[in-house]
Amino acid sequence: MDLAYLWFWIVAFLFVGYFVLDGFDFGVGMSIPFLGKDDIARRQIINTIGPVWDLNETWVIVAGAALFASFPEWYATLFSGFYLPLLAILIALIARGVSFEYRHQRDSLKWKRAFDRMIFFGSAAPAFLWGVAFANIVQGVPLDADHEYVGTVLTLLNPYGILGGLTTLTLFFVHGVYFVALKTDGQVRADARSLAKKAGVLTIALAALFLGWTIVNAANAEAPLLLGVVALAGVAALTLIGSWVANLRDREGTAFTLGAVTIVAAVAALFFALFPNVMPSTLAAGSSLTIDNASSTDYTLTIMSWAALIFLPLILAYQGWTYWVFRKRVTRARIEKAALVAH
Repeated sequence: MDLAYLWFWIVAFLFVGYFVLDGFDFGVGMSIPFLGKDDIARRQIINTIGPVWDLNETWVIVAGAALFASFPEWYATLFSGFYLPLLAILIALIARGVSFEYRHQRDSLKWKRAFDRMIFFGSAAPAFLWGVAFANIVQGVPLDADHEYVGTVLTLLNPYGILGGLTTLTLFFVHGVYFVALKTDGQVRADARSLAKKAGVLTIALAALFLGWTIVNAANAEAPLLLGVVALAGVAALTLIGSWVANLRDREGTAFTLGAVTIVAAVAALFFALFPNVMPSTLAAGSSLTIDNASSTDYTLTIMSWAALIFLPLILAYQGWTYWVFRKRVTRARIEKAALVAH
């Protein structure tokens, strides 16, 4: 396989991994106002992702670095054209990270509530904006003959882009609520199951509409991997419904696993619909960025391939080991005991 095509799929893999992993901790952050009925419950929720949230975010750094090195034209057009949404995502991620670190630094309910709100908005904003950004990448944006983005930020807020944002927002939210149910006990666990039942219905409706629209767009564009888009969208639909049914039966592990498979299949379907473009132009087909005209040289891609061969397995092994170490439930009794010791 041509190295440029190989790196297109590696970039896709890195973004899929990012959306699966950071997706559920976005959902956990968004669930705090709904499930955190007192400070112990809120700490219980936050502690479910305490050891892993920053590790999850390394995936977007690696994905961004891989995009920059393997497809510099794509990176330049994306980050200049989508400057404001990507800046908003960055600010939200910083606010969320600061809140995790500072929330427990003062024993004041007002102080903690302020950081809880920052965690909520710092989770919801990226969950929505990533969906808007990727929907527009797949649908196409106005690029001129020099591959420069000539639209505005309002251009991105089209119906398909907004639907993509609402889909990722609700999908990540439900995925996170499944994780809370899987990792907690007591009232928080029961409330998470109940919340996932209600939110799951809306998520299924939005995801079905978005995936159906994606298939229609891919068919109209005569996407060469259209059958793959249809198959992956079908898998995403089935696993999303399966996760909702598993939650109804109080199978949190199955619900969370199927939720993760849903995100894998849905994001993979977007990359299948995009191939062989990396950023289609809505102005003229000749202005589109493709794998061929946006990639780095073979020499650069060869060096990157050797680096990925060495370091990617190490990253995966470290991530797996971390999740294994912190695999136990975060119980209310443990939080209360820690609070007593602190006083």
